[in-house]
Amino acid sequence: MSVMSEVQRRATPSRRFWPGSEKGVLWALTLLIGILSIAPLMRLVWAAMAPEGVPDISRLSHLLGTRKVLTATLNTLTIAVVSTLLAMVLGTVAALLIALTNLRGKQAWVFTFILPLMIPPQVTALAWVQALSPSSPVLQWLGLTLPAGSTSPLYSLTGIIVLLGLHNAPLVFLMVRAGLRRLPAELVEAARSGGAQPWRVLFTVILPLVRPAIFAGAALSFVTAAGNFGIQAMLGIPGRIPTLITLVYQQLNSVGASALTDMAVLSLLIAAITLAGLMFSRWLGGRQDVRVTGTPRALHQSLGRWRLPAEIAAWLWMSLTLLLPLSALMTTSLTTGFGQALTLQSLTLSNYANALFGYPAIRHAFMTSLGLTVMTALILTLSSLFLAYFLSWQRTRLVRILQLSTELAYALPGIVTGIAAILFFLKPLPLVHISLYGTVWIILAAYLSSFMALVLRPTLAGFAQIERSLDEAAQIFGASFLQRMRDIVMPLAAPSAMAGTILVFLTALNEIQVSILLVTSGTQTLGPMIVFLDEGGSSTLAAAVGCLMIGVVLIFMLLASLFARRLPEGVLPWRV
Repeated sequence: MSVMSEVQRRATPSRRFWPGSEKGVLWALTLLIGILSIAPLMRLVWAAMAPEGVPDISRLSHLLGTRKVLTATLNTLTIAVVSTLLAMVLGTVAALLIALTNLRGKQAWVFTFILPLMIPPQVTALAWVQALSPSSPVLQWLGLTLPAGSTSPLYSLTGIIVLLGLHNAPLVFLMVRAGLRRLPAELVEAARSGGAQPWRVLFTVILPLVRPAIFAGAALSFVTAAGNFGIQAMLGIPGRIPTLITLVYQQLNSVGASALTDMAVLSLLIAAITLAGLMFSRWLGGRQDVRVTGTPRALHQSLGRWRLPAEIAAWLWMSLTLLLPLSALMTTSLTTGFGQALTLQSLTLSNYANALFGYPAIRHAFMTSLGLTVMTALILTLSSLFLAYFLSWQRTRLVRILQLSTELAYALPGIVTGIAAILFFLKPLPLVHISLYGTVWIILAAYLSSFMALVLRPTLAGFAQIERSLDEAAQIFGASFLQRMRDIVMPLAAPSAMAGTILVFLTALNEIQVSILLVTSGTQTLGPMIVFLDEGGSSTLAAAVGCLMIGVVLIFMLLASLFARRLPEGVLPWRV
């Protein structure tokens, strides 16, 4: 019998099930994840399949067979598939340039390439609409104005696909770059020494080896595209391009809670599409069975005389896809009316003054979002530290189920989580007889369910660098579980956990996917405010709010970068 087993056998029975013991904390995590993630999803499935307590197949077939649902489903699949193909091409090319070539200024380019992924999608859509509208001041300045009276080309199926492809390309980039870093350099060097040309090496050696990474990125892109409410709503609703997500949103807004059971069916359909996309991408990616010998070495391919043209093309692309829409958004925010040229006479800061001080609804939405984000980050950071402990050093079946539940809640579109939360928390809670529906607490519950995996991943990376012998030594000398966590484990894992905390801040503060169905007039959050302002005709004010949201994102990204050297490699996605 090992020393650790003997110590555990001799543990005092009265403390073995103490709430602060390992088992007590594990069951507390089980209760938390069960109430926030597992139970709402089970309630969603039950409401969709058997709203009256008995399975009703005829009702399901009738609802799913209606013309508007079939059209929305076809549009959702088309948008998800084609935008994923676009994201695969863009993300893979970008990863090859950054990981394999001697391109200069990689850190700055990667930061700007990843930035659109951190910007809320509704802000991205607003920026592009203002950049490509007939009255766009930026296009007027470039002499590329569209015909007067015409609608923006983005209000179309093609517009949604292009924007989602651009928005999700960084997801593919991150996965492919990680795959390229794990490539066995000796295989590539052997092909080169055999006289193979660079293009032949790329298509016969490198790309086949990183195929699993490419399709893993494609899976993320597919899930994100199918569940992206911000871009689909900002472009699809005005352009009359129905998708499953916008259909759920419009039906609940027009009909109300009486449509919940039907919307549960559509939410389940969205979940089925995303999960099917994940499994199909995994099947296409296959298994990666590559054995690396020796010390891993980075691959480098000199671009030679093509380096300067490649750098010009890369930064020109960045100017068109990032600076053009952001400059249009900022120009609109600095004028008194949408479409005005920015001159000394039209320049004004009144939109920013109104956004910060003039409109109580915006200020209230910001404070609500800030409070919810702080609570979400604190609760999830603490929970992830304990869950990462069990996942790293006591990986039982229960712990694996908890991790799978958090990953599933994160993978599902936010609007599915929102519907599940409404169904589960609509009725008053047992014992206390209080309903969370219509309060900020239902939004907090949905945030905790959706973003647990976002904090857990970097925390697990931090635990991988901790020697377990430190924890075992403290346990031998009689330190309790909470003492070991407080004095030994948490200080060592804190930097990685803080990186996850910052990622939650970047995601939750401006989030729209989860909260769009949960907000009310008294519990407004910042993310949906862009949609509501734009729908209300306040384009310049919406632009100012969007610019402020981008500023907050930049601050947190730069703040996280200050601690990059203390974090495990790959925790901050925008670091080379």
